[in-house]
Amino acid sequence: MTADGTATRERPGEVLVVSGTGTEIGKTIVTAALAAVARAHGRTVAVLKPAQTGIAAGEPGDVAETARLAGPLTAAELVRYPEPLAPATAARRCGLPPVATAVVAKTAAGLAAEHDLVLVEGAGGLLVRFDDEGATVADVAALLGAPVLVVAAAGLGTLNTAALTAEALRARGLTCPGTVVGRWPARPGLAERCNLTDLPRVTGVPLLGAVPEGAGALSPAVFRACAASWLAPALGGTWRPPATDGDHPV
Repeated sequence: MTADGTATRERPGEVLVVSGTGTEIGKTIVTAALAAVARAHGRTVAVLKPAQTGIAAGEPGDVAETARLAGPLTAAELVRYPEPLAPATAARRCGLPPVATAVVAKTAAGLAAEHDLVLVEGAGGLLVRFDDEGATVADVAALLGAPVLVVAAAGLGTLNTAALTAEALRARGLTCPGTVVGRWPARPGLAERCNLTDLPRVTGVPLLGAVPEGAGALSPAVFRACAASWLAPALGGTWRPPATDGDHPV
């Protein structure tokens, strides 16, 4: 038992790092969907946000939004900086210390001792810096030996950024189970439909879901009921890629 009476596990739970190809692409909502599906399967979940930027003290951040949508879970945030900048820049500008990757990894490992699944949500893209020495969420994943799920955009430009992110993960010897489209439009155009076919080709990893644009505005009850339909079976859901125009001229 831990000091607060929580039962520890014989084996650590799973740790999954959720990163992305950039900012404002839906990482938090994808994280919430992953948590909701895991909870629906009876798993205990913790969500860790190492660095939250652009949120004032006392305001709800990303982990609060994840808990609101997914349901009861353990939410942890290590540092918060007021300006909406990369964590290293935001820390430097406000005179606060940066978050240390060793602390992030230790916190995640501690949560894994008490939960079935720990989701570590990065800030921005994979190589956004936590400090001026260049530490990133990729370094956290390396310390933990954890896989990195990549959240990608839906439209033009996503093939390049997703391929670069996958290449950076391979160069560091990190495992990537796949990508998830973070904001799938209600009326996808040709580029979006083709990207469903091309994302696995350019990244070398499977496409594991598409969370609809606006999913975060759903009521928590509807969000939890729908979450499994947005994620592939490898992530506990039922989603399968729809037929696309990726191989047929239009």
